[in-house]
Order: sequence, then structure tokens, then C-alpha cells
Amino acid sequence: MSGTDGRSDADTGGGKAAAAPPAITTPRGRRPVVAALMLGMALAAIDGTIVSTAVPQIVGDLGGLTVFSWLFSGYLLAVTVTLPLYGKLSDTFGRKPVLIAGIILFLVGSVLCAAAWNMAALIAFRIVQGLGGGALQGTVQTIAADLYPLKERPRIQAKLSTVWATSAVAGPVVGGLLAGYADWRWIFLINLPVGAVALWLVVRHLHEPARPRPATRPRVDWAGALAVFATGSLLLTALVQGGVAWPWLSAPSLGLLGASAVLAALTVVIERRAAEPIIPGWVWQRRTIASVNLALGAMGLLMVAPTVFLPTYAQSVLGLGPIAAGFVLSVMTLSWPVSAALSDRVYNRIGFRRTAMIGMSAALLILLAFPLLPYPGEPWHPALLMLLLGAALGLFQLPLIVGVQSTVGWAERGTTTASVLFCRQVGQSIGAALFGAVANGVLAARLLDAPADGLPGDLDAVTRALEDPGAFSAAATDHVRRAVDAAVDYVYVGAAGAAALALLALVTLAPRRFPVITETAAPGAAETAKAAGGPETGS
Repeated sequence: MSGTDGRSDADTGGGKAAAAPPAITTPRGRRPVVAALMLGMALAAIDGTIVSTAVPQIVGDLGGLTVFSWLFSGYLLAVTVTLPLYGKLSDTFGRKPVLIAGIILFLVGSVLCAAAWNMAALIAFRIVQGLGGGALQGTVQTIAADLYPLKERPRIQAKLSTVWATSAVAGPVVGGLLAGYADWRWIFLINLPVGAVALWLVVRHLHEPARPRPATRPRVDWAGALAVFATGSLLLTALVQGGVAWPWLSAPSLGLLGASAVLAALTVVIERRAAEPIIPGWVWQRRTIASVNLALGAMGLLMVAPTVFLPTYAQSVLGLGPIAAGFVLSVMTLSWPVSAALSDRVYNRIGFRRTAMIGMSAALLILLAFPLLPYPGEPWHPALLMLLLGAALGLFQLPLIVGVQSTVGWAERGTTTASVLFCRQVGQSIGAALFGAVANGVLAARLLDAPADGLPGDLDAVTRALEDPGAFSAAATDHVRRAVDAAVDYVYVGAAGAAALALLALVTLAPRRFPVITETAAPGAAETAKAAGGPETGS
């Protein structure tokens, strides 16, 4: 961010120099590489939405109604816990082999999912998919930063944001069509041609520069990787399944949380002793990276409100069908990439930190406005708020990602990007558990004096019951709808609290001006780098 002189992060000069490899490909070769990145990102982005619409058909064919949620939880867990490992591997051995391995692993998982014979096998193969998805998400974002200098990075980031927006809209449609008119197994087989094209483009057009051979053979911290994987797996399992598969204060929840705490302490010990740790200490010792990690973790927390609870609100309170409810949410994905694409015009003037603070301040006000919507209201009311929220979050997220990637050299960019994405994913998992408990608690309290007996006290059960017109009397139906409305209102207030935490992280931890490393090099030539001056240059 600008200091007292009003200059932006990218305008300052001087400071510590940093060396990095030359350009990752020629300017002419960027187009096929960018196409490969967008296709690779599409594989990961569309996966969750396309599967969700086919769940009834999958359960009808394979059974396993009580455990089908692991189709999503298992995938999310595998993606999240492998992000730090892939980030470190890409810094050690290069981006290309990690991305190729990720695409191949994702496609192998897709083929296995299509061949699944029961729900247990499908869940296991979804985890295999997730192991590939972790490589896709982190490495694609890292290569995007490698391809373009600072001033051009919003271009590629906006394209990747567009992929996520398109996938959010197209996924349910494609999944519904394939499940309804073909077979649910095609939602996995459709990944094969997309992934094959992406793989060919990467192999053919992505040319990483030759790097100096290190004096010692690179060592992978496999003990640390296993510790991170085990800790993340137990913690995410506790967060995802707590309050769903078992009560929060039950033995499984307490046991998993306790075991994850012990493993977390063990992970810290292992990483401190490792020569090349998976999660190096500098990720949290540098103010810029630590503040961005915490801010995006808080953003992951608040994102649970619109993505998880808004469709429930639209169907249960507004009485919309699934498609219309999805549209209320999808408008957020329309404004997000537009705002992200234009954000460079803001942060080039006032800096990364101040731009992100403006975006999150706007998001905070929008989230607080949601509980003020009239009951039952019109569908355009929440749709308008989500349109504004997408614009605000696009102004928040992209400057932070571009900014933090620009403060490190090539050899640290993969680890830095992975740490940011890891914190965002963990924030989403914590948010789902926390806000799910809040919503169910508010709902149960509001239904204590309902004008009917035997009403379900769980948000999911209430939502399913409201789909049956004869389930309740008119008075009971109105009471239940108002209870759902109150529950979602409290979730949005909680999301506003998460927005406040993101602002707090930026205000108290982030440097006023990011220590940007300016890279200027012709393709194939030795690269020179100049660290931008700032209050913590070289941090």
C-alpha cells in the first residue's frame, strides 16, 4: 500500500535484490499455456457443482444415503491437505512436473469414479480425484504469476476468475443434463477430453527455464508432509462431520479434535527440525504473507454464508425452485471476475492493502444489510446484494493474491500461493461447521413455540419438509419459514464478523506498502529483480 507519499506498492524502488529464473515461456507461447491453465482450473472448479446435481441418481444406483456427503467432504479434504505439499514440490522440482502429475492423477480418479461399484468405492476414488485437484488449484495459480509481470497479472487472474464463475453456472446444468438424459457416470468421464487437451498443451507449450543445479540434492520433507496430511485430515473430518454424523460434544468429535491438536504440535516440531520443511517458518514470520493468509482464511469463513445458506434461504423462505435459487447465488459470480479484472486500476494507484480494505469494508456492509431484507421479500433483493458482494470480494481477493505473489521470488512462490489457498480452504471448513451449528441452534430455539408438534429441528430436515406442501398447516409453514429466515440472518451476521476479522488482519498485521519484487527480463535471459522499497523490504 502507499505510504505517506501516496505511491502504490509497484511504484517504489530500492531495497534488497532477489534472483529468479527467466520467463517461464515466450510471450507467443503464453496463449496455449493460459488455455491449459484455464482448462486445468475448469476441471477443479466444475467438479463440485456438477456432482451435486447428480446425487439423487448416484444414491439411487449405488445406495449409501447416510454417507453420500463424503463425496464432497473427501474431495475437499484431499485438496486442502495436499496444497502445502504441492506448493513445496513445485518450488523444489518445478511447476511443470507437478501440474502434469496433478492432471494425470485427477483423470485417473475420474475414470475410477465412473467405474465405481458402490458408494464406498466412489468416495475413495473421489479422494484420489482430490489428490490431483490439490495440485491443479495451487500450481495453476502459481504458474499464472510466473507467466506475467506484476502489471499484467490481473489479466490472467481475471480469466481464472471467469472460469470459476462459468463453472458455478454451467456445472449444475451440465450435471443435471447428464444425470437426467444419459448416466451419472458421464459427469466423471466428461473430464477426460478436457484434461487430455490441457495435458497436451502443458507438455507441448510450457517450457520452464533451466535452473542452476543445487550444490546438494533436493530433499523432500516426507515426514512433515505426512504430519501435515494427518493433522489436516483429522481436523477437517472433525469440522465437516461434527454436528452432522455425530454430536459436537460426542466422543468422535472430541477425540478427533484432540488428536488433531496433538498432531499439530508434532507437526511444528518436525517442521522446525526439517532442512526443507513443507510449511517453512517464514510463511508466518513475514508480515505480508501472514496477514494475507489470515485475511483470506477469514474470507473463506464468510463465503459459507452465500454459498451454503443462500440457496436454502431462496428455496425455503422465498419459495423458489432449485434453478431459480441457484441463479440468486450465481449473480455473485458474474460481478466477481469483472471487479477483479478492474482492480489493478485501483491498487496501482493506492496499493494492495488499501484496495483490499475497501473491498472488504464494502463486503462487511453488504453482509450486515442482508438481515434487514423484508420478509419474505422479492428474489431480486438478495440477488442485488450478492451482485454487490461479488464486486466487493473481487476487489478484495485478487489484489491480495497478486500482491503476496509479487513479494516473493520464483523459488518461494509455489509455497506462498499454496499457503494462501490452504488458509482459505481451512476457513471454509471452519465456517461450514461454525455457521451450521449457529443456524441449527437458532432454528431449534425459534421452533420451540411453533403452532405444531413434531417439527424437525435441523435446517436440512426443515428444508426437505417445506418441499412438501402438505407437511404443515398454513400457520406452521409460515412459522417455520420465519425460523429459517432468522437462522440465515444470524449466519450473515456471523459472516460480517468474519469480514471484520479480515479487516483486522490487514489493519494490524499487513505492512502499509507491500515489499514488491519487480521482475524485468527477456525470455531466456538472466532475470534481474529489484525489491520495491517499503517498511519491511525483504521480509
